[in-house]
Amino acid sequence: MKFVLRLCTVALMALILFPTQALAGKNVFKFFEDIEMHGFVSSSYSYNFNKPVSQTNCGNSALLSGCARIFDQDDNSFKLDNTELVFLKDTPDAGDIGFRFDLTFGFSLPEGAQRARSSATAPGGSLSPIATPDDDFDLQQAYVSWKAPIGKGLQLDLGKFITHVGAEVFDGYDGWNMNFSRTYVFGWGIPFNHTGLRATYEFTDQLTVMGMIANNWEEAGVTDNNTDKTFGLQVGYTPTDKIGILLNWAGGNQGTAGGPAPSINSNFRNIYDIVVDLALTSQWSFQFNADLGTEQNGGVNGDTAKWWGVAGIVRYDVNKWFSMNVRSAHFSDEDGFRMGAINNKMWEITVTPEFRINENMIVRFEYRHDGSNENVFEDNNGLGTDSQDTVAMNALIHF
Repeated sequence: MKFVLRLCTVALMALILFPTQALAGKNVFKFFEDIEMHGFVSSSYSYNFNKPVSQTNCGNSALLSGCARIFDQDDNSFKLDNTELVFLKDTPDAGDIGFRFDLTFGFSLPEGAQRARSSATAPGGSLSPIATPDDDFDLQQAYVSWKAPIGKGLQLDLGKFITHVGAEVFDGYDGWNMNFSRTYVFGWGIPFNHTGLRATYEFTDQLTVMGMIANNWEEAGVTDNNTDKTFGLQVGYTPTDKIGILLNWAGGNQGTAGGPAPSINSNFRNIYDIVVDLALTSQWSFQFNADLGTEQNGGVNGDTAKWWGVAGIVRYDVNKWFSMNVRSAHFSDEDGFRMGAINNKMWEITVTPEFRINENMIVRFEYRHDGSNENVFEDNNGLGTDSQDTVAMNALIHF
């Protein structure tokens, strides 16, 4: 075994030190020529004015089956949210091969939040809404790519990738959200990632279509929970350089496997999503997002469960180094299927001043007010209340 490890080490060093000789040949990667490396680091501090006993922003555990807030869960705490290292090779031309993988480490990662959310929404499942006590490591996405020589080039990606559904993203070097915290629409309304195959084709400069087949919808891991698959579709339309529209769908059977049978039941889950981006002027921009989710046999009386949400963000670029972002969102979980509290309606308004220190560093401050028609938040006595106010500071670096 030691001999094999030494041999592998020598071979790797040879590839790095002698790239032109060792990697010569068609369609073979050349180190430092073909492969890009990028990085991202985000750290934060948050404070909850309710002073909850649990020292989290998670809410009332008597009503909610999981932590209400995603990622920014800790109260009165400094935290390394996420560090990310990305390796990739793009496929700009037909016939190109490539790949991408994102290595992430921190206390606010998709994998941890997804495990918690999957446990909370599993049949009969329950999860105490507490913040993640330790750090986590995640291979956030990893896939191989080939731009098949069909027409202008059909982009094929095979592996694990971030979902196409929703307006908000997982912060990284190539994009981050206008606000530090995430909406309930993002946290509880949509899937986080998929493992499967997706195909993307750009018909014109204005119209792009993506199709997907993947494992189960709610991926706490990379394996399927039954013998069926989840399907997805995205239609992107940009009629002008100031308007962008995305129509998204994902759906599939969420019944669990049972022996030789395809599944115990046919709990077909759907999520329908629209994202509209408008560049109103050179300084003003607006983004709108709406989701509708359903699952068969998931309602209170065994009927179809429904949840939905809407969010709008206004951004004003005051100058080259300062912008103001204001967001309002509403999330409704009528059957308590997603979060546990029946007929729970939650809303928030968030104000996020953004300071661009230089080309690679951003500092943000945030004030957020959450409200609900139920006492789903936690007060300083450990009891339920219908609102909470939080502030946060966030610094991020990207390259």
